[in-house]
Amino acid sequence: MPRPSPARSPRNRHRPAPAPWAGHAKGSAAYRRILTGLAFAGVATFAQLYSTQAVLPLIARELQVTAAEAALTVSLATVGLAMTVIPWSFLADRIGRVRAMAWGISAATVLGLLTPLAPNFPVLLGLRTLEGMALGGIPAIAIAYLNEEVNKAHAALAAGTYVAGTTLGGLAGRLVAGPVGELWGWRAAALAVSVMATVAAVLFLVLVPPARNFSPAAAAGFRGALSTLAAHCRNPRLLAIYVQAFLLMGGFVAVYNFLGFRLSGEPFSLPATLISLIFLAYLSGTVSARWAAGLTLRFGRRNVLVTGTALMVAGLALTLTQFLVLILAGLLLFTGGFFAAHSIGSGWTGVIASTGRAQAASLYNLAYYLGSSVIGWAGGLLFQSLGWTALALAVMGLACTTAVITVVVHPAGSGDAAVRNAATAAVR
Repeated sequence: MPRPSPARSPRNRHRPAPAPWAGHAKGSAAYRRILTGLAFAGVATFAQLYSTQAVLPLIARELQVTAAEAALTVSLATVGLAMTVIPWSFLADRIGRVRAMAWGISAATVLGLLTPLAPNFPVLLGLRTLEGMALGGIPAIAIAYLNEEVNKAHAALAAGTYVAGTTLGGLAGRLVAGPVGELWGWRAAALAVSVMATVAAVLFLVLVPPARNFSPAAAAGFRGALSTLAAHCRNPRLLAIYVQAFLLMGGFVAVYNFLGFRLSGEPFSLPATLISLIFLAYLSGTVSARWAAGLTLRFGRRNVLVTGTALMVAGLALTLTQFLVLILAGLLLFTGGFFAAHSIGSGWTGVIASTGRAQAASLYNLAYYLGSSVIGWAGGLLFQSLGWTALALAVMGLACTTAVITVVVHPAGSGDAAVRNAATAAVR
């Protein structure tokens, strides 16, 4: 009589099904490759996205445009990104997170290399818009990829590490652009940043591991897509995070867009190279993004986010003085507070949204970059009309509004029990 096959064996029949894969744990080789690869993606993305910010006074002078018009080279790039984050998220659901990011970052680097060749200001704005549209394939998809591939116990830390990497990318682009721009003009500055971003993009493509926890989604159609997005917009907790992204990012970009104009005028009269050094304040964001993520287990996301906005207000208060040392100290506080709040908000979307995480993250990025575009540009009108004090007070008001919304909408400790349970399970 034949022996029963292993599949039919009574012993195997009662054996429990294998537990679902929990994601890459902190310290594993794949975890390190994910964070390193995404850090290079952050460099490639944010060095290009804000490459003109450090040389806005040079662009305004050479192309004979106003400060607010020069700032459009930043705002239209972020508008392009905001326009495409949602389409990119649906494409990533079909073709995979890594492939979508690879397509976006490759297209952006090609457009970035073409930017220095722009013959006039309108063409420059068009290229910057297209570059931003290509870069829309990175930020939201990266967070969704992290939430799927990294163990939940370490997801907040991984998101904070990714945000810290984006600060280094933004800092690198500005530090390269400032000195190169002063020596050889804004076109040379844009070329230098694009070359650096190309190298970072290649390293991302080499390092990032393929997804293990991704399943292609069937095309839901236009109505299904709207249904997914509408469900997220009806969630008051997600909506509060989107408002936070719009207000804080808008204020943040406005400060960095126009502080350079203030420091280049009286009584400071600083050259472009020295002004570009203000972006070293981004290093405080590199530290605070990871610091904030680590503190969520002790104090909760809500409390850490509110603390970040309070630091922004305190930092901006210091910039109201006429003392350069206090202005720079205030910029450090302001930047650290912003990236602490941003790292919490961007990672929180994937926790609150149980389905359609890529779309939830895309809506966050849509609000984030719309704020950058709208408030970042409108801040220039305020600065030109009423000066730095009016702009700083307006941004302080945006931060205070965000803190109030966070306290009202998010109950104390909301969303943190699951993270604590996952961390406990990981330790066991």
